[in-house]
Amino acid sequence: MRPTTACARAWSSSGFVFSENKISAQTAVAPLLEILSILGPADAELLKMASPMHDIGKVGIPDSILTKPGKLTEEEFTLMKTHTEIGFNLLKSSQRKIIRAASIISHQHHEKWNGKGYPLGLKEEEIHIFGRITAVTDVFDALASDRCYKKAWELDRIINLFKEERGKQFDPHLIDVFLECLDEMLIIKDTYTDLFCI
Repeated sequence: MRPTTACARAWSSSGFVFSENKISAQTAVAPLLEILSILGPADAELLKMASPMHDIGKVGIPDSILTKPGKLTEEEFTLMKTHTEIGFNLLKSSQRKIIRAASIISHQHHEKWNGKGYPLGLKEEEIHIFGRITAVTDVFDALASDRCYKKAWELDRIINLFKEERGKQFDPHLIDVFLECLDEMLIIKDTYTDLFCI
């Protein structure tokens, strides 16, 4: 099956329920990765269910930081980074498979392929595949959306960043897959105006 056909099939057969025309990029990408054989069906479903909790640790971050319209100070950014540990600690003791997966995602979605991420400084395949996937989709979501501190980036600028960070911030194979299927993602994003949400 050609990759573009696989992408289209992933979107059309995923069975998403659109609530007020919104869905997270993390949820949207899981069936795509299953079709492309990066994840098996069970793991794709697990990622789809668990990844929306990736930023749950932000419940422990002051609103004044979360909604600040300008750049964070060094002290504020240090505090913001603790959301990964907060989320992990909230979820790690659960016996439920989805919650355990969410704890990993929450903990590792800011790790970088080159080991320069946080909080653990993991690198390459030391980072769980769920963390690596969520890192890509979370950044795309943030860049492609208006936020309190910035306007959405132009698509060319986003693509250039992903190409520059391939093998640095992001798993190079995942970036190849993501960019290969970008047209399909954009069709859905354009169809559902508010598709990608925080």
